[in-house]
Amino acid sequence: MSMFCYQCQETAKNTGCTVKGVCGKNDEVARLQDLLIYSLKGVARIVETGAVDAKDIPEVNHQTLRGLFVTITNANFDDGAMEEQIRVVLSLRDKLREKTAPGERHDAAVFRVTDRTSMLQKAAGVGVLSTENEDVRSLRETVIYGLKGMAAYTEHALNIGKENPEIYAFIYKALAATLDDGLSADDLVALVLKTGEYGVKAMALLDEANTSRFGHPEITQVDIGVRSNPAILISGHDLVDLEQLLKQTEGTGVDVYTHGEMLPGHYYPAFRKYKHFAGNYGGSWWKQITEFETFHGPILFTTNCIVPPKSEEVRARIFTTGSAGYPGCVHILPDARGKKDFSNIIALAKTLPAPEEIETGKIVGGFAHNQVIALADKVVEAVKSGAIRKFFVMAGCDGRFKSREYYTEFAEKLPKDTVILTAGCAKYRYNKLNLGDIGGIPRVLDAGQCNDSYSLVVIALKLKEVFGLDDVNKLPIAYNIAWYEQKAVIVLLALLYLGVKNIHPGPTLPGFLSPGVAKVLVEKFGIAGIGTVDEDMALFLGGETA
Repeated sequence: MSMFCYQCQETAKNTGCTVKGVCGKNDEVARLQDLLIYSLKGVARIVETGAVDAKDIPEVNHQTLRGLFVTITNANFDDGAMEEQIRVVLSLRDKLREKTAPGERHDAAVFRVTDRTSMLQKAAGVGVLSTENEDVRSLRETVIYGLKGMAAYTEHALNIGKENPEIYAFIYKALAATLDDGLSADDLVALVLKTGEYGVKAMALLDEANTSRFGHPEITQVDIGVRSNPAILISGHDLVDLEQLLKQTEGTGVDVYTHGEMLPGHYYPAFRKYKHFAGNYGGSWWKQITEFETFHGPILFTTNCIVPPKSEEVRARIFTTGSAGYPGCVHILPDARGKKDFSNIIALAKTLPAPEEIETGKIVGGFAHNQVIALADKVVEAVKSGAIRKFFVMAGCDGRFKSREYYTEFAEKLPKDTVILTAGCAKYRYNKLNLGDIGGIPRVLDAGQCNDSYSLVVIALKLKEVFGLDDVNKLPIAYNIAWYEQKAVIVLLALLYLGVKNIHPGPTLPGFLSPGVAKVLVEKFGIAGIGTVDEDMALFLGGETA
């Protein structure tokens, strides 16, 4: 076995990729990622042993976020970038150890590597399978995948200037705990829930960062057709990158379109003033293989969701920044003030044809918590009158597997007195369907990006308060959630921490859940997978599907 990775929903046979990742990463990148995570565990061990205050180590904090983020599925395929990040982390680790915990001797805190060969040799013994007990391994990896998602959201907030030292402190505590062989399964279950608690803090921090800088999302119609100007396609999640690109392209004759999870950028008031912010092109991340061919212009990846391009022509038009990376693609770094120079992308766009039209029409979004709470009276009245029978949270991720068609069929078959609450790219399975509205309330309420699942939590807690309930599980809300990568994992853990029960993640339960851990989740939280659309419709609606 040249690698082992089972962190995403599409992992081979739902047990683990062992030769090459289904995502496209090769075995060398996979092993370097394993070593990077192990290096971060060593940093965390030193922070904990030396009782270091996270407020005193800002560079370590930021590189820890970066180290976790670059290992998220589909974020960075660049082996050179992985090697460099390992070197950065180990340099910081060694300086921190000598200063604060010179007596620390755990292997993760002291191991040495000199070159790529020694890195790969070391990685072979510190990956996922180095934890022999299946249940302990499952719980440790659940924590680590939650931390990866948490790091992504925390880094986005950091890019806007918002930080919470408590989050950094928890990340160190949790990473160090995954090295502690003295922890019981019960201890690790408690750590999983604690990870969910800090996931809520991270999403709240990012929500505050986004809304304080860009305004609260508003109900918006987004054009999905094209204009006749040359254009740039921006993908990923980082709104600061979107802001900088829009500023730099203003007045150049180059339009900007969003792709995938960047669609919700259109919902923020700060971006709607840009007349060249043209619309959204295409659908979910995995469709980029064909959609990038017809877009014709440059593509900027700000975070994860890269699919290895099949043609050199497309690869030559791909630029990356932040935690994203792909071999052979130009990577754009910020200057000391955080400004990024996108002039090369703009210059290339001017030489290329305008996007080719692949669809027409508009999609509606912008139903984050502030907007929905403003409509609370209307929503509550619709529930009390029986016009809305039930809400279905169908947030999360999209993916390539044919089994994902389940979510389109489920949305189509939902009774007309039900409403879908969504966030993340799972919405592309149904957000272009004509599902109508209920008394002016659209039947698909899109809160935004995957991190905006926080908005759905705020909405649920507000409805609980309005209806005077003592338990969020008494609300007429069902959770039929699609997942793909680690940001969805932290959303799931956040929901569990908040006491939400009977969540149905699909299209498969995570491969990293051992039978023993899955049994605990079923018994304690009512976690269950999905069945057929008709079976699940009857389950969620108590047999009444009309």
